[in-house]
Amino acid sequence: MNRRLFFQLAAATAASQTSTLPAAETGANVFGPTTGYSPQIGILVSEMNWMREAVLSATRGMTTEQLDFLLDSKANRIGALILHLAATEKLYQLNTFDNMSLNALYNLPAFKNWIVPMDLGDPARQSIKGHNLSYYLDLLQEGREKTLAEFRKRDDAWLLSVDKTFPWGPTNNLCKWFHVCEHESHHTGQISLLKTRADVRPSR
Repeated sequence: MNRRLFFQLAAATAASQTSTLPAAETGANVFGPTTGYSPQIGILVSEMNWMREAVLSATRGMTTEQLDFLLDSKANRIGALILHLAATEKLYQLNTFDNMSLNALYNLPAFKNWIVPMDLGDPARQSIKGHNLSYYLDLLQEGREKTLAEFRKRDDAWLLSVDKTFPWGPTNNLCKWFHVCEHESHHTGQISLLKTRADVRPSR
């Protein structure tokens, strides 16, 4: 009984401390609770901010020619990949903030302009080109500002709530938004590779 009581008290203490964690010290490499957000959402925000800086670093100073570079007939342009990241964020905003199912998104006026960059492929190769870097980064930033504003309205219970209808199977909002972060990691690797090719091969 004493051991059981000890573990119960320890668990209660840990839960209490988690809900009152102080904001992380300032610094891009200091992950943790962030001022203005619930504890767990704040940790997620610090991770998303770190990954976003990696995206910005990989694309910094890129010219329109580099952004339009096409490695081959099956590849994606760098600009399209950046817009794809913005489209992914929009998709999860509608799904998690507005409770729109993924199946319904493609019929929503709010998602109409994001379908091509979301799906990529030949339609994106044909239409997403001719823009400078600011065009893409402004859209990326606009989407992130909305995400952060919505995060500030929500708590850890929302973050951990489970969507049993999600195509992957039961999935909570933390997994969905971690996927947005992971998605940026995946495509930043592609962007970095394509940039090295764009520097030595002509745009098509």
